[in-house]
Amino acid sequence: MIIPTILEEKLSGALKSVLGDSLPSEFRASVTPSADLRFGDYQSNAAMVLAKQCRTNPRALAQQVVEQMGDCDVCTLEIAGPGFINFRIRPEFFAARLSSMLADARLGVEAITEPKTIVIDFSAPNVAKQMHVGHIRSTIIGDTLARVARFVGHNVITDNHIGDWGTQFGMILWGWKNILDHSALEQDPIEELLRVYKEVNARCKETPELLDTCKVELVKLQSGDVENLGIWERCVEVSKTGLKKIYKQLDIHFDYWLGESFYNDDLGPLVDGMLASGMAQESDGAICVFSDGSVPPQDDPFLVQEKGEWKAMPCIIRKADGGFLYATTDLATLDYRIKNWQADSIWYVVGAPQAQHFRQIFATQRRRGMDGDYRHIAFGSILGEDRKPFKTRSGESVSLQDVLTEAIERATRVVEEKSPDMDADEKKKVAEIVGIGAVKFAELSQNRMTDYVFNWDKMLALQGDTAPYLQNSYVRVRSIFRKLENEQHDWSAPLTLTEDAEIHLSRLLARYGEVVPAVLDDCRPNILAAYLFDLAKAFHSFYEACPVLKSEGDVRYTRLALCELCARTLKHGLGLLGIQLPDRM
Repeated sequence: MIIPTILEEKLSGALKSVLGDSLPSEFRASVTPSADLRFGDYQSNAAMVLAKQCRTNPRALAQQVVEQMGDCDVCTLEIAGPGFINFRIRPEFFAARLSSMLADARLGVEAITEPKTIVIDFSAPNVAKQMHVGHIRSTIIGDTLARVARFVGHNVITDNHIGDWGTQFGMILWGWKNILDHSALEQDPIEELLRVYKEVNARCKETPELLDTCKVELVKLQSGDVENLGIWERCVEVSKTGLKKIYKQLDIHFDYWLGESFYNDDLGPLVDGMLASGMAQESDGAICVFSDGSVPPQDDPFLVQEKGEWKAMPCIIRKADGGFLYATTDLATLDYRIKNWQADSIWYVVGAPQAQHFRQIFATQRRRGMDGDYRHIAFGSILGEDRKPFKTRSGESVSLQDVLTEAIERATRVVEEKSPDMDADEKKKVAEIVGIGAVKFAELSQNRMTDYVFNWDKMLALQGDTAPYLQNSYVRVRSIFRKLENEQHDWSAPLTLTEDAEIHLSRLLARYGEVVPAVLDDCRPNILAAYLFDLAKAFHSFYEACPVLKSEGDVRYTRLALCELCARTLKHGLGLLGIQLPDRM
């Protein structure tokens, strides 16, 4: 049981004893970490909330509660301000907590009692196109959420809903037949397919009749033409091969790769069914879902305000020319995930500009009688130093592969400077771990809704809120134990905490069980990233203030135990962020 839960139970019992039947049956006392440690480790405003409801003096009520709790074995209690109750955890309790964590492979993180089946849709690049820097956020955030959700006990299904169907394939099919360089395709399939697409697109602008020819190729594909289907399948195959190289480098894996094409046969029946039920209607030849007036206009995803008036903004599920849209495919995808995977919750890790699209999709799905927990996990943009979207000098999107390659090259220079005597193979391995980790942590340390500036020097720095700083902290801890190769530790003896630096490090270690589940409360990996940075800082302060190997007896044992638990927690926490750790740096 995590510390806030223990305190909440004790606080609730005291409130019940003081207020009796006056305590509202639905009331639950809340205890949260203190923002300022001068006021203790945790605090609660329960007395202030209840005093208002019961029309009594909040500070007087807080005093009664503190007296009722008496001499608590977990903490000492103080009253602050108008009625805050502050809890200062006793060192003895921290020591016992850490001893239990040392014997627990889960490091104090409790498994949930009611697991759900959660489908997480993330990354989702387009076939025949390079993954660009914009894919960093969806790919890395989605992977971390999947890792954390699995660890706390949910049944997680990850799906890479790739864009493998659509109008661009008409151009690619024509290009494949007329301008494809087969040797280049073997060397770098995505680069060659992208070249083909760009060249055909440019030719279509110069020669409009070529666009009509490309559309004919697309219609043949959609009609099941054997040759075009074969080319399309080859495009998807070689694109997946290229994409999987990047995912392997990032240590990211998917349970499924069900792209848009997988649902193609379901789109017509879906639209027909919605028409027959009256949930959709024809408008200027298109089939649309309109507002049904069931929610206030300001909350209605099918209305938009223009010049003070609310106007229709329907969700189009079939165009006037008979073509289907992303909305149609997304509805069919929801159907499949609910019916075949029995999904309790479906999360889409997609950029903030798509918010309106998902509001309409989720509202439409509920109108179809499939109410559920659907979430759009939005995120902001990655910016360059000029605070504009991160682009190459020519104005094109930066490819994700180029970002990863440069990260490793820059990390290699750092490793060579810091560890010139390291052998070449180890340098290469460490540089990959540090470079990829730096890119991931730069992303995950941000609030997902904020834009952030992509800064190479900052993300690879050995000081500050960076992956190399955390990786170096872990290496520093493990270096202590490399000096003790002949010593055996079973970590079963009790700990004794006396120094402030020991207590502060213990305080942070004990909070790991609170932090990990909190990541999923609003899908914010930055909570865990910030915690790990604070833990690393606390370790460095402890290491400077409290000699480890030069100490003796119980003090030495306790300090070594703190180092061991710190190393385990850093490794486990960074692992949940998808960041690996080197043995040396």
